[in-house]
Amino acid sequence: MRSSNRQNNQLRNIEFITNFNPYAEGSCLVKYGNTHVICTASVDEKVPSWLKGQEKGWITAEYAMLPRSTQTRIQRESKKPSGRSQEIQRLIGRSLRAVVDLSKMQEICITVDCDVIQADGGTRVASVSGGFIALYIAIQKLLQEGKISENPIREFVAAVSCDIYNGEAIIDVDYNEDSNSQVDMNFIMTESGKIVEIQGTAEGEPFSEAEFNQLLQMGKQGIKEIIAKQKEVLSC
Repeated sequence: MRSSNRQNNQLRNIEFITNFNPYAEGSCLVKYGNTHVICTASVDEKVPSWLKGQEKGWITAEYAMLPRSTQTRIQRESKKPSGRSQEIQRLIGRSLRAVVDLSKMQEICITVDCDVIQADGGTRVASVSGGFIALYIAIQKLLQEGKISENPIREFVAAVSCDIYNGEAIIDVDYNEDSNSQVDMNFIMTESGKIVEIQGTAEGEPFSEAEFNQLLQMGKQGIKEIIAKQKEVLSC
């Protein structure tokens, strides 16, 4: 039995609170159980210098865990993001760009900031799912204002973690489960079931192809449920 009394294939209570920040062009407070992340999308009508003249836009992301988002205070990343934060923000950026036609964004750059205010496992996957909602809202605003003429979003994207814990496959892993798992896996997938990224690590003995396939199928179903929640809050 899981510590949360969930079934192995049962997600935590997932919630998306849109327009959480009144100043950002798009925002979302995403909750995966006790993991809470504020995601904001900020529009800048200019692109990085290396993209100038190419008539396409750009999407980038930044990620940080606030000092008391965990049980003990972590240092504020005031000068340079840690290696972990850099790896996660690149993951978020790649995941969002994967479902956007940048050629339809002209020369507009959107920065998605994901700030973890409370961490209980799965902060990166929550950031991808909440970051997409913030991005979606920002793009809708650009369309309404006539700053872009076509919706560049091809399809929805979401993410979830799956582990092997006590010899069994489980989904949407909290911190206690993640810190004691035998296999740690993160799935980022689109609405049509295409894979954006898979991160998988054996924490002890190597895992089998059959175990991987079990985690993959569990992840696909979980992401399907998460995207349904995204569409519900966005009234799509």
